[in-house]
Amino acid sequence: MTLNSILDKAKNSSFYLYLLNIVLRRIIPYNAPHRFKVEKVNEESLEVSIPFIKKNKNHINGIHACALATLCEYISGLSLARALPPENYRLILQTIHVDYLYQGKTKLFARFGIDEQKLNEIKSALKENDAVVKEYSVSVYDISENHICTGKITWQVKEWGKVSVKV
Repeated sequence: MTLNSILDKAKNSSFYLYLLNIVLRRIIPYNAPHRFKVEKVNEESLEVSIPFIKKNKNHINGIHACALATLCEYISGLSLARALPPENYRLILQTIHVDYLYQGKTKLFARFGIDEQKLNEIKSALKENDAVVKEYSVSVYDISENHICTGKITWQVKEWGKVSVKV
């Protein structure tokens, strides 16, 4: 079973949504302490939450800036991997820039998706270039819909056949 097949089944199944979150914690162990949770999967987008727990807090009892940046990277990367399967494409984070607007003091949510137009832009550019660099904006909100931050996440996308590894 592939990640994309679990994502597809998670659209309509609470069991597969639960399974998806377990699988993601195991295949991306760095993010496990944050306890990110995919809350919703639909055709257009994903919704991921970050809980208001001690491991995610900063010295002034808000969600830590780096946890928010990681949330933005996580949801954009997962969305890209859903659209461009990792067995065919290498996705590398190039830059993160986050504008912090409001302090997060509750569970927070990010929503993001790669629509057909964005996907076609990448695939079209890959026909002419070895790699494509794309920036995406991810907004994070609290449960009262306060805009907490916006992450600008830049990804490099390359087909595995064009990857050369230096040892």
